Amino acid sequence: MSVGPPPALHGWRWGLQIDVVCRHASVTEDIKAYAEKKAQRLLKYYDRIQAIRVLLDTGGAGYACEMIVDLEHRHDLVARTEGLDLRAAIDQTVDRLERQLVHHKDRVRSRKGRGPNPHQPTRT
Repeated sequence: MSVGPPPALHGWRWGLQIDVVCRHASVTEDIKAYAEKKAQRLLKYYDRIQAIRVLLDTGGAGYACEMIVDLEHRHDLVARTEGLDLRAAIDQTVDRLERQLVHHKDRVRSRKGRGPNPHQPTRT
């Protein structure tokens, strides 16, 4: 009997859940799979992602894609893009979240060794 992570389920990666939801329209399984694949790319930039919600919507002039990334013990990151092509909107949304995740990771890393807080009194 092996002890380890459970077998990979569709949309899961050991602690990560990706939900693709369509509003005001139906989207093909191909588009849903494309959105899941693109959302999984975000794990490359930050490994403490707990869940990703992809909201696809049809608007007056085209399509909208919104992604909400739930970080462990942190605030959610949100990016929204509108465009005439749904795949392009998904790509642009992922690009925006990649930049947010890189910025977030830099902020978390730079906090660690910056020295004592100048606003707190030092012990003598």
